[in-house]
Amino acid sequence: MDTDERGLGRRSFILSVAGAALAVPAAAQRDWSGREPIRYPDPDIVILDPRFAKLKANNASIERIYTGLRWAEGPAWNGGGRYLIFSDIPNDRQLRWMEEDGHISTFRAPSHYANGNTFDYEGRQLTCEHDTRRVVRYEHSGTVTVLADNWQGKPLNAPNDIVVHPDGGIWFSDPGYGITSIYEGHKAKLEIKEAVYRIDPKTGKMEMVTDEAYKPNGLCFSPDYKKLYLCDTGATHYPEAPKIIKVFDVADGRSLRNGREFVNMELRGKGAGLADGIRADVDGNIWTGAGWVGAGYDGVHIFSPDGVRIGMILLPEVCANVCFGGTKRNRLFMAAGQSLYAVYVETTGAHIA
Repeated sequence: MDTDERGLGRRSFILSVAGAALAVPAAAQRDWSGREPIRYPDPDIVILDPRFAKLKANNASIERIYTGLRWAEGPAWNGGGRYLIFSDIPNDRQLRWMEEDGHISTFRAPSHYANGNTFDYEGRQLTCEHDTRRVVRYEHSGTVTVLADNWQGKPLNAPNDIVVHPDGGIWFSDPGYGITSIYEGHKAKLEIKEAVYRIDPKTGKMEMVTDEAYKPNGLCFSPDYKKLYLCDTGATHYPEAPKIIKVFDVADGRSLRNGREFVNMELRGKGAGLADGIRADVDGNIWTGAGWVGAGYDGVHIFSPDGVRIGMILLPEVCANVCFGGTKRNRLFMAAGQSLYAVYVETTGAHIA
């Protein structure tokens, strides 16, 4: 369905603000140095449906809190340490942003061209590594545990994004971007079909949960863990691939059923880009990094649980991934191109990282 049309039909009360933002996006023009204040409400936070008005903080603006990266990815919030981990893939490093003073430092280098990150229920960092083609866990002792590096005797492609289930299961996507070029790893042949896997917390056994997507990328659970949302970025390599987010029913916390289209990334008047990293808030709204279209599209798109595009956060760069963090978990962090952005919102993240 065109997820945008219903929302666009109900926003006449904000056409003077949101319409102007879509026509001439301020994200491409504003001063991102922080020296010039942005007048509230931020014109780059665009309401497409009244439901999004309740999720945005009217006296908060988008901030660029760091730049100088090459391809920012994998933001994950550590609540105990009050810090954000994120990856700079081509520079083969991970960085850490500290909440108390905004200090950013190199956290891990080399990182084996790490991409997606999250934290488990014991506060241990889980990471998808492109170059080693594996999923690892960093123990409290500092040692590294390899959780997955092959499927049925063949090496994984290049694990990409990762989430945890309350039962301890670890779910990750394996689209292979880390071996399709030398920029984010080392070029190699994909030996297995792109897929999503689950690692059992008790046995360590890995199971394929779906290979329906052309290139499965960002993934997240619904707040009740009864659904799994999955971004398909296969259009980067398969011309016939749809530019969509899929949704599956989660059966018994360990398998997927009834895969179907949740939203199409087509935006009327702009075109269709790709959804990359993805998170859910406590009410089941889906926040996804989006891009590869241009000004007025690139940034974060927000969808209601019934698949309506209700809002957008416009950025001057392609947004790869997002996560909720901060003391109240009401700050959205956005890893976008060469920079890390953040904005306070009137909701909180549904999950731990």
